[in-house]
Amino acid sequence: MLQPGKALKQRPQYIIEKVIGEGGFGITYKARHQELNFPVVIKTPNSRLCRDANYPKYVEGFRKEGRTLAKISQNHHPNIVRIIDFFEEDNLPCLVMDFVKGENLYDLIQDKGILLEKIAIDYIKQIADALSICHQNGIIHRDAHPGNMILRESSNTVILIDFGLAGNVNSQSINQAANLAFAPWEQMLEMEKSASIDVYTLAASLFFLVTGHTPTPCLKRKMLNNDLIEPKRINSRISDRLNKAIIKGLELEHRNRPQSMKEWVALFPDVNNVETFHVKSLQAPLNNQELQLKSAVGMDYTKLQNYLKTGNWKQADEETRRVMIAVVKREKEGWLDVESIDNFCCEDLRTIDHLWVKYSNGKFGLSVQKRVYQGLGGTKSYDENKWNNFGDKVGWRKWGSWLYYQDITFDIKAPEGHLPSNGVGLFSGAFGRFCLVEGVVLLSIASRLVNCNI
Repeated sequence: MLQPGKALKQRPQYIIEKVIGEGGFGITYKARHQELNFPVVIKTPNSRLCRDANYPKYVEGFRKEGRTLAKISQNHHPNIVRIIDFFEEDNLPCLVMDFVKGENLYDLIQDKGILLEKIAIDYIKQIADALSICHQNGIIHRDAHPGNMILRESSNTVILIDFGLAGNVNSQSINQAANLAFAPWEQMLEMEKSASIDVYTLAASLFFLVTGHTPTPCLKRKMLNNDLIEPKRINSRISDRLNKAIIKGLELEHRNRPQSMKEWVALFPDVNNVETFHVKSLQAPLNNQELQLKSAVGMDYTKLQNYLKTGNWKQADEETRRVMIAVVKREKEGWLDVESIDNFCCEDLRTIDHLWVKYSNGKFGLSVQKRVYQGLGGTKSYDENKWNNFGDKVGWRKWGSWLYYQDITFDIKAPEGHLPSNGVGLFSGAFGRFCLVEGVVLLSIASRLVNCNI
């Protein structure tokens, strides 16, 4: 392993700073070119595998693909990380790359929520073009998941990084379980080395960008006969054509997938139609709703709107509870029951949800919570395990325990669906104290949202 704080013997201009990623076959370091004072990334095979019988094959594969990548890099493809240098240090091949400043798409979705369809398509098309060049030169990336896609600061350019040279290298940004959800089963068994591997991984990445969820892992589909949950079931706003393109890219058997990036991308919807779809289905209704703040019972939502506009999430959460209870005239009881939810005015429910969705940029809202719950396999029937999983997903549970209200995160950085909390009828005190009641309440609201076409 390269030692932090030390200059390399073959390239003394590089000082190793720290390890930034380690997988089964490779190690990635952040280093600094001390003469020019700029950061770089250096990748090497993992020397801990030196006793493995196949280690020489891994190293030779790394050398071969490293040289090919360096050759591709000479053409300066805008979406492939630039290779600066390639050399050997103590018989260990070292690939030196640009340090791309920005946020990877996995963390971006975790922090800020899912992308609009048009934006997601744009990002994935950039990566698909980069992969096409790699495939033409005999390189299969094997690891083109969102953790290895960097959105460059101050631009809409996405850079593909961290090639899985001579093997599959996990990213530090994605835990092992999530990483498996991006890989086709034949890659795990090293049965196939074709462009269809990258088609599957990129389709799984697109699934994640527009839903915030990873697709059903292929091994569960292969071994346990689990069904693939279609992305449109999680995010009903994506177009049918994109839904079909993602599903086709996620075909379990490689022979059934598109065999090239060009073939797969041809299945995408036209971005002009996608933009129209989003403007009509999202922006226009929200703007109309903002101006009119419709209510079938004469409820005034101005205060809720002002709280949300200014990012006062806690006050907005408390105001949401107040107005929802007032709409069904249960001020005396102070909470919502199933019957009142089943008869909740659609007009008012739509206004409340639209306000939350609009001012959180799609991260919070009753419809967001409904989508998250359905994405976990939730149905109209209460299931304690799924309710607990939902609590984990939206951040209402930590370390297996339900939070108290004072521990809720009233910040846009909170997990997707974290707010509103009181809006679903949660009591003060421990969330889990009435978890059965609350689960039924959430299911009732989800059902009412469906009935109201929200």
